[in-house]
Amino acid sequence: MSDDPAAGIEGARRGGEEASPYAILIVDDEPAILESLELTLGTSYRVLTANSGEEGLALLEREEVALIIADQVMPVMSGVEFLSKAIERNPRAIRMMLTGYADIGSLARAINDGRIYRYIAKPWEPDEVRLNVKRALEAHELSSENTQLSAALAEANDRLRAENVYLRREVERRYGFEQIIGTNPEMERVFEVMQKVAETDATVLITGDTGTGKDLVARAIHYAGPRVEQRFVAQNCAALPDTLLESELFGHKRGAFTGAHADKKGLFETADGGTIFLDEIGETQPGMQVRLLRVLQDGEMRPLGSSDTRKVDVRIMAATNRDLRKDVEEGRFREDLYYRLRVVEIHLPALRERRSDIPLLAHHFLDFSNRKMGRKIQGFTNAAMDQLVAHSWSGNVRELQNEIERAVALSGEADTITPEMFSEELRGAPPAGSPLDPLPGGSGLNETVDALKRQLIQRAVEATGSKTRAAEQLGIPRQSLQKMMKRLGL
Repeated sequence: MSDDPAAGIEGARRGGEEASPYAILIVDDEPAILESLELTLGTSYRVLTANSGEEGLALLEREEVALIIADQVMPVMSGVEFLSKAIERNPRAIRMMLTGYADIGSLARAINDGRIYRYIAKPWEPDEVRLNVKRALEAHELSSENTQLSAALAEANDRLRAENVYLRREVERRYGFEQIIGTNPEMERVFEVMQKVAETDATVLITGDTGTGKDLVARAIHYAGPRVEQRFVAQNCAALPDTLLESELFGHKRGAFTGAHADKKGLFETADGGTIFLDEIGETQPGMQVRLLRVLQDGEMRPLGSSDTRKVDVRIMAATNRDLRKDVEEGRFREDLYYRLRVVEIHLPALRERRSDIPLLAHHFLDFSNRKMGRKIQGFTNAAMDQLVAHSWSGNVRELQNEIERAVALSGEADTITPEMFSEELRGAPPAGSPLDPLPGGSGLNETVDALKRQLIQRAVEATGSKTRAAEQLGIPRQSLQKMMKRLGL
């Protein structure tokens, strides 16, 4: 190993025989000092010399210099003045000063004005000069690495911001209003309410059968609203027992219960500033309902095992497939929480109540499945579409989507969806125009006519999706249909 303290720095800088060593600029009006320092440092570094501040500044315009050593006292331009001007030309160069004075005030001004790294007192020891230069160049190398890392970090941050913008736009597109398909009058009313409530921070209760798209509606409202830049957090309240649900929503402190080995932030804190969606809210127990009520009333929550109350600014949306009004009447759900949640209620109709939307939804899911599975299926045969429209769809839109995806997956080389590709459950559904069920035998005329009316009304309502259109199809006023349905127990 070399005894020269500068050898490591120079070798690292060169990285090979072709690499240039660090350049050092020495500025002094005494030729003997320039010669002495050049002899001391020239074997390890590329040394540039100047006998005045003006000549030194000219060299800085042409050369890339890592270290500047300047005498404190020079005619015309002092060392402090020269180093101050050198900062403008090469701000990253390390600056050192030669001084023969012990005037602390002068040295302090030099350090402040010239921003020098350190000073070298005259006379100096050559080994001490080499050591100081080595440390100065180590500082320069570290500064250069930091500058490169900062530039790389800035570039990575710019790229990450661009990717985040792209992903946010993709999420907004995926959960936009246009992804909720429907032209049925009831769905048009749903869209109207969604658009109005999205502009506010109002609490929303979304009701409807399982699979009607309550989660999709909640996300669409969030991404169309003022909290779009903040997080959307969802939790199914039926998926966890109350003890775990409480920890999931409100967090816990270390040691709050067996297995709580560290503090945990709850979903309400995670969603602070954004939106939290509580699915299946009707499945919560009375104790949990009390805690949720406090968040809704005061915006306050307390982690399990903590005595500290925390404020959160969260928009709350909830969903249920239960009849909460009935649960309130029967004492299973708190009335005050129900009305807090039901500031705005959006009811999603079942798919069987809007059969006219089934063809639109089917083609939408077909396009999605084609992209997902790399298929090119063009559409449905008339018989296949008839079966889709006639099916009862107890699982609603989600069941329809799963059925279409299954058909596409099993389509093979076919370019059209046929009834044979559907599941056995769907193939068992009677087509829309199938004959009426056998009428009861041995009954009187009135009983037989009522049974026939019952079948016709049921078919008309299922086929049209609403009482109004069913009445139009049957050729009777809507009020007459309602009275008839009530009399027949429909």
